[in-house]
Amino acid sequence: MKRRNAWLGIILLGLLLGAGGRALWLWLDRPIERVSIRGEWDYVSADYLRTQLAPLVVEAAWLSVDLGELRNRALDIGWLNEVRISREWPNALVFELVEQVPVARWNDDFLLNSQGEPFAFAPLSAPSGLPDLAGPAGSSEEVLDFYHRLSPHFANLSLSLSQLRLEPRGAWRLQLNNGAWVMLGRRQHEVRLARLSASWQRELSQLGEHIRYIDLRYPNGVAVAWHGESDFDDSEE
Repeated sequence: MKRRNAWLGIILLGLLLGAGGRALWLWLDRPIERVSIRGEWDYVSADYLRTQLAPLVVEAAWLSVDLGELRNRALDIGWLNEVRISREWPNALVFELVEQVPVARWNDDFLLNSQGEPFAFAPLSAPSGLPDLAGPAGSSEEVLDFYHRLSPHFANLSLSLSQLRLEPRGAWRLQLNNGAWVMLGRRQHEVRLARLSASWQRELSQLGEHIRYIDLRYPNGVAVAWHGESDFDDSEE
């Protein structure tokens, strides 16, 4: 009888602890009433981030909310590169946010970070002064890498790139900061760029404002079209 009573006492104690734990959980798992954000931002504002994050925690509860899933949803906000989330007693969540740092425009509707990863900038405006890059889907890293490789070459000519395009069939074309286009084509890039450098230093630099485009896709030489002439030949050699 004593053993039976002892077991009965253990069972009752377990039930009481379980009921108490359940009550404690329900008491702690209250609706989230406050969201704090931390970080330093150059391109987005705290008000914008709060507006974007607020819908993610509607009807969420402090203890039962899945912080991993919430982080993944927060990363869908285009301007966020990293998100860390923690709970803060008694009913708040703290978001530590690292913004994307744009280095180029991409296909009109996106920006690229330094890893060549595209992200949407709308509804905010894209920062001014970024180079304008474009290419087929999935080519953003390749195009950004080629931009970085080309930039020192043109810097040596006191020029910079305002646009760089990778065409669907693999040809490259670029626009200089003076407005002139350069048709680089698909192959022999180093040879063609060396030919351009020689022509630019010899005479073209003095006529830069009159140049509409420079075509490097010829085996020997450089073709130049001037403003007012007909459209260029858009072959992709």
